[in-house]
Amino acid sequence: MTWFGIATYELNGRSGMGLAVGSKLYDAHAALNQIAPEAPLADVGTLIAGWETDGAAAVERFERAARAIEAGTLEIAALQGHALCVPFQPRRIFAAASNYYEHAREMGTELAPREESTPYMFMKAETSVVPTLAEVVIPPHAERVDWEVELAVVIGKTGRHIAQQDAYDYIAGYTILNDVSARDLNRRTDYPFKHDWFRGKSFDTFGPLGPWFVPRACIAEPQNLRMRLSVNGEMMQDGNTSGMIFNIAEQIEYLSTILTLQPGDLIATGTPTGVGMGRGVYLKAGDVMVASIDGIGSIENPLVAG
Repeated sequence: MTWFGIATYELNGRSGMGLAVGSKLYDAHAALNQIAPEAPLADVGTLIAGWETDGAAAVERFERAARAIEAGTLEIAALQGHALCVPFQPRRIFAAASNYYEHAREMGTELAPREESTPYMFMKAETSVVPTLAEVVIPPHAERVDWEVELAVVIGKTGRHIAQQDAYDYIAGYTILNDVSARDLNRRTDYPFKHDWFRGKSFDTFGPLGPWFVPRACIAEPQNLRMRLSVNGEMMQDGNTSGMIFNIAEQIEYLSTILTLQPGDLIATGTPTGVGMGRGVYLKAGDVMVASIDGIGSIENPLVAG
């Protein structure tokens, strides 16, 4: 299948839906109109919301357009001067904690045997998301701000009590989330409850997301994707999604025993080793993070003081 991503972009004061093919972005509506001039798709969020009924047909149209662009048979030029936006606004963000053994070790986390455990999930505010190239703001009272590259799974179908073998039927696609975390604010001393991951991970700008949404059909092996994160050009994380303790299907199964998953929900599936806390190195104003996952792309975000 021809690879493609579906983006949201801004150009000359207007917002549009983009079709990423190779390293270039094209106006999706202009491309689709040449392939199959049907009712236009409003935006990526609407596409994902209707994924259960319209997703397969939309993927087929996008794939035909991407194939034609690659073949040079479509009369369309790549966009110039555009800015990428967040691909879509997640409905909710669920995130897996300590879901890679090496990352758990570097954090000093003692895990129960896998057979005696279940995924540890928390929620990150959906208002934390920002696009690639947007500034990540270091809160004035945070001293240990850290990075975490994660494969983000986009849910495209409503489901409750989902069996592992059926889990991928509920996935619309994938994107990248950098789960920026204020490690010092993850801890509390004023309550008997020692952890406060909501506070440490939910500041505005603490969720760089993108660069686009890649449909499930475009990624053959989501559990075998190289994932990397660099700071100022120095590689910090270099792992693979095969290293998850609880895989994508197990996370979906677990979450759906608690609540009904909905189209537009996002699951950040955990981060590999190499975070700043494990090295005793933290982000500062002027730093630049680049988070990459093979089969998806890269997002780049500078740090500024709040």
